[in-house]
Amino acid sequence: MSAPPTAPPACLPLPVLLGERCLLRALVPADAASMREHADDADVARNLFDGFPRPYLQAHAEAWCRHEANSGTFGHVWGIVVDGAVIGCIGLVPQAGWLRCNAEAGYWIGAAYRRRGIASDALRQVADWAFAAMPELTRITATIFVGNDASQGVASRCGFVREGLLRQSAIKDGEVIDRVLWAAYRPTGAPRPANIDIALAASAANAMERA
Repeated sequence: MSAPPTAPPACLPLPVLLGERCLLRALVPADAASMREHADDADVARNLFDGFPRPYLQAHAEAWCRHEANSGTFGHVWGIVVDGAVIGCIGLVPQAGWLRCNAEAGYWIGAAYRRRGIASDALRQVADWAFAAMPELTRITATIFVGNDASQGVASRCGFVREGLLRQSAIKDGEVIDRVLWAAYRPTGAPRPANIDIALAASAANAMERA
């Protein structure tokens, strides 16, 4: 018997997160050109949800940066910023109701910035913030296409555990595919701290700059 549907949880204010290799912040309309440049990539589209635009046009980027990413429909969405430009995105979708101890992470970066530890830095920052900011959260998952070894490597380096293979669990470009389920759990010992005070201060400063 399935549980009754529940409303999606209200999103917390999105902080700026300051990592070792990248900065994470909310997307703004001025990010559209950089977003289009990095998202218009066959490898990016191949490993994201079915229906991700390909080609990825300026209109797609403008809609995403102007309102879709910050609408709450996709949970918490950060632009991954390197050298002052958005080069990818990372998102966290909390679940609701009796599954509210779970959230799902997803991420991508542009081809020119891969193999530099940026995605791993971004995922660690988001996981640290989520466990610090969401008291009921006990588990963050990442469900990755079976052939996407790079994203699975990111999850592994960030301490995610391979929980299993989800056979024939999704459709991509008209084909039924397998996915791999990875998960990280709330630390039971002393966790690597997410400096929430710094993140909130940076969020406030960023908001003032845009005001």
